[in-house]
Amino acid sequence: MKKTLADALEERGYTTLTPVQEAVTNSDLNAADLLVSAQTGSGKTLGFGLAIAPQLLGEDEKFSAASLPLALVVAPTRELALQVKRELGWLFAKAGAVVTSCVGGMDMRDERRALSRGAHIVVATPGRLRDHIMRRSIDLGSLRAVVLDEADEMLDLGFREDLEFILGKAPKERQTLLFSATVPQAITSLAKKYQNDAVRIAVKTEHTQHADIEYRALNVVQRDTENAIINTLRYYEAPNALVFCNTRAMVNRLTTRLSNRGFSVVALSGELSQTERTHALQAMRDGRARVCVATDVAARGIDLPNLDLVVHADLPSNNETLLHRSGRTGRAGRKGVSVMIVPAKSRKLAQRLLSWGKLKAEWSNAPSADAVKARDEERMLADPAWQDEMSEAEQTPVENLVERFTPHQIAAAYLRLYHSRHSAPEEISGVEEKQQAPREAFGPSVWFSIAGGHDQNAEPRRLLPMICKVGGITNKDIGAIRIQQDLSYIEIREASVASFLATVGPEMKVEGGTALIQLDAPPAAARGPRSAPAPKQRDNKPGFKKSKRPKTGKSAEGYEELSHRVKKSKSQWDPAKSEAAHDHEPARADAAGETGVARHKPDGGKPHRPFKARGAGKGQPPPKGKPNSKKNKARAKAAALAGGKPPRGGGGALRRGKK
Repeated sequence: MKKTLADALEERGYTTLTPVQEAVTNSDLNAADLLVSAQTGSGKTLGFGLAIAPQLLGEDEKFSAASLPLALVVAPTRELALQVKRELGWLFAKAGAVVTSCVGGMDMRDERRALSRGAHIVVATPGRLRDHIMRRSIDLGSLRAVVLDEADEMLDLGFREDLEFILGKAPKERQTLLFSATVPQAITSLAKKYQNDAVRIAVKTEHTQHADIEYRALNVVQRDTENAIINTLRYYEAPNALVFCNTRAMVNRLTTRLSNRGFSVVALSGELSQTERTHALQAMRDGRARVCVATDVAARGIDLPNLDLVVHADLPSNNETLLHRSGRTGRAGRKGVSVMIVPAKSRKLAQRLLSWGKLKAEWSNAPSADAVKARDEERMLADPAWQDEMSEAEQTPVENLVERFTPHQIAAAYLRLYHSRHSAPEEISGVEEKQQAPREAFGPSVWFSIAGGHDQNAEPRRLLPMICKVGGITNKDIGAIRIQQDLSYIEIREASVASFLATVGPEMKVEGGTALIQLDAPPAAARGPRSAPAPKQRDNKPGFKKSKRPKTGKSAEGYEELSHRVKKSKSQWDPAKSEAAHDHEPARADAAGETGVARHKPDGGKPHRPFKARGAGKGQPPPKGKPNSKKNKARAKAAALAGGKPPRGGGGALRRGKK
C-alpha cells in the first residue's frame, strides 16, 4: 500500500481492513477485473479506492498535474455519488488527487469548468455522465480504471443503456470493477460483456448479515400508524433516525406532522433539488436535524455516522429493499435498530419480507405513552451529570435554590423542564392478538344416513341446519357430512345421540318425510362420484352451424337466398357495357356535381383525365352491400340511364333531383 494512503487511513483511525477491503487489495490479483459482492456496510467504497490506487499512481506516491481523468466511478444516486466523492477525497488527499463529480441536479456549467481544469478521479451518475460525453465536455480516452458501484441498483433503475454507452466510450485496456450487494443474472451478463476474465469475489463475513441490527415489528391499528412512528422515535431517542416512506406525498405529510410535534426533521425525496437534498444530509451530519423522512432514494449507500434507528413507515415491496433500508444503520461495528410499522392488513407481507430476507424480528405492540415516559425516566436517571462534581460557578445558584425551595419543589421543576424539551408521546390503541382456540377432538360418534344426495342437489349447508332443527342439537354436535350420489351420511357426537333420537321420534322422519337411518358402522365410501351434467343443446336443429347464421337476423334459408341473388347479380354484370359507359363520363360527372374534362390523346387512344371520377374505373365489380338497399337501387337506375355501370355517387345525384 502506498505511504500516502496508509497515512490517510491512520489519521482516520483505521487500524485493520474489513474482509472485502483485504480481498480486493490482494497483491495476487495484479490489477485484474473484479466482480465483487458483499453485504451493505462492509466498506466497499474504501475497498475499490484502495483497489484502483496501483493503476492510478503506478510507481509514484503522488499524482502529477491534473488533466484528463484517470479513474471513473459511476453510482446510481446523487447522494451516493457525492458520498463516494467525499470518501475518495480524504483517501487520496495526501497523494494530491483532484476528485470532481458530475451528478444530476447540479449546475452543468460548473461541472464543465471543473472538468476543463482537469481531474484525476470523476464520480458521476449515469445520466449526467452520458450528457457530458455527448457534449464532449469529458474525454474518457485516458481512463485506467472504471468502477460501477451498486451495479445491481443501476440496472434496476433502468440505467443499462447508459452504462453500455459509457463503457463503450472507455478505452478497452482498462481495469473494470463491478461492486454490488447481489449478483443477479443481469450483472453476470454485463460483466461477461465488458470485463476481461473477471475475478469473482464473494465476501462472506463470519457473522450473519445484519447481525448488528435488531429487527422489531410493531403491530398497530391502521389509524395509529403515524402515532406509532412518533412514539417509536421518542422511545429510542436516537441521535439520527431515518424514516422510510414509499411515496413523496407520504414524505411531505409525515415531515409536516413531525415538525409540528417539535422534531428537528428534514425531508429527502426525488422531487427536491440536489442542493436541497445535500443540505438535508448535511444537517443530519452536523446534528442540526435528528430525523430524516425519505423515500428509497436514501436506501442505498447513504452513510450517516450516528444513525442508530431506521423506521419503515411504509413496508417495502421486496426483501432486498428492506435489507438496503435497514443497512443504513448497524454500520462499522455500531449497533442499530430497524423497526417495521405493521398494520393488521400488512402483517402477512411483513412476515414474507422477513422470511425472504432470512431475518428474525421481535413482534410486539407499538410503544405506548406510558412506555415512552418510563424510558424517559430511565435515560434521565442514567445521565452522567448526576455523578459529576459541582463546580464553583454552580455552587452559589445551587445554594439559592436549596434555600428558597424544598427538595420536592426542585425535583418537580426539574421534571417539568426535562419533559418540556421533548415531544409528548401519543396515546395508542392496544392491539390484541387474536389467537384461534384449537378445535377439540370430536370423540366417539354415531353415523346416520338420509335419503338424497347429489341426485337431489343435497349440500352440507342445507343439511346442517335441518338436522340441528329436527334433532334439537347444535352444530358442535355434528361432525362430518358426506354427500354420495343418492345418500348423505351425517356424523353425530355419541353423547348427543340419545337426545337427538328422542327429539326426532320413533318414526325417524325429517323434513319432507325423508327417512333417517342409524348405521352400525361408519360408511366405507368417503365421497361418491358426481353424475356428469347433461350436454346443453345450442339449437333445436341438428347439425346447424352458428357461423352460417346471418347478422341481419334472417333465417338460414333467407340468408342462402340473398347469397344466391348477390352471386347472380355479379354473374350478369358485363364489363363491355362498363367500357361503353366511358363515352358518357363528362355528362355523368357533371350530373354528380363534379367538375372534370376528358382529354383525348392525339393518336386516338384512351382519354387521359387529370383525375378519375368516383366509381368510373374500368372493369370494377358492383359495389359491396345489400343488393336491394336504397343506395344500390339508385345506382342501378343510374346505370340504366347511362347504359353501363354508374359511377360511385351517382345515386346521390338522382336522389337530389338532378338528371
